[in-house]
Amino acid sequence: MPKCDHCGAHVSERFARVFADEHGKVHACTNCSANAGIAEAAKERARST
Repeated sequence: MPKCDHCGAHVSERFARVFADEHGKVHACTNCSANAGIAEAAKERARST
């Protein structure tokens, strides 16, 4: 089951598929970060690949 690496909370498979890094790690869930912050992190990772 995927989980947030920051707080350990469960995240859905869908959330992990969208927001996990290339190693499958979810660095922040919606409880740890504002949705805008998550989206910005995802965009930044996409630019760096």
